[in-house]
Amino acid sequence: MKKITIKEKECILLEEESNHLFIQPVDAHDLEEIENERKEVSYPFSLLLYPINNWNEELSPWKNEPVFGNQGFGEGAKETLDFIQKNILPMFIDKKIYLCGYSLAGLFSLWASYQSDAFVGIVAASPSVWFPGWLEYTRNHPLHTKKVYLSLGDKEENTKNPVMKTVGDCIRTYYEETKEKIPCILEWNQGNHFKDTGKRVGKGIEWMLKEL
Repeated sequence: MKKITIKEKECILLEEESNHLFIQPVDAHDLEEIENERKEVSYPFSLLLYPINNWNEELSPWKNEPVFGNQGFGEGAKETLDFIQKNILPMFIDKKIYLCGYSLAGLFSLWASYQSDAFVGIVAASPSVWFPGWLEYTRNHPLHTKKVYLSLGDKEENTKNPVMKTVGDCIRTYYEETKEKIPCILEWNQGNHFKDTGKRVGKGIEWMLKEL
């Protein structure tokens, strides 16, 4: 594990002898789960951890009112993706590049696959596909990646929040529509949104590498 500074952005690179590089937007909790994530993967791979300071702003594809708490959602996903494409990808031109992420970072990873053909596969663990307007967006934009891994906890839709409780129906619908276009899997995990977060991302990376 080594820290690398990219255009004043301090990232963490976990490098192995592999031509597969997964880029993962992370917060402090994700960093605590990285070892659990890596334990799930039996294949060699490299992982670039991209720190996110403002989760709701930097990973949201478009503005939206608060769904929980008082913080709304910005539209910083484009800026985040631009930084990755302009400053990170040129450093790894010899690698096959994937995006992976948990929760809103999972949604960002999926959204990025509609913007760019730079990513071979997407691992979206418990992604925020409840995000208002998401399904409509995907139906009106072309998908550019080759494979998608989706997962969700089997208790995540059991919430009183009227928006977030749609996550189960949304991910089922998204999976059915996506698998008609490219190889795609939807895996169900035990527990709510906060259980085994690193393990869930790792299971997605394992599937992606096994499929290759």
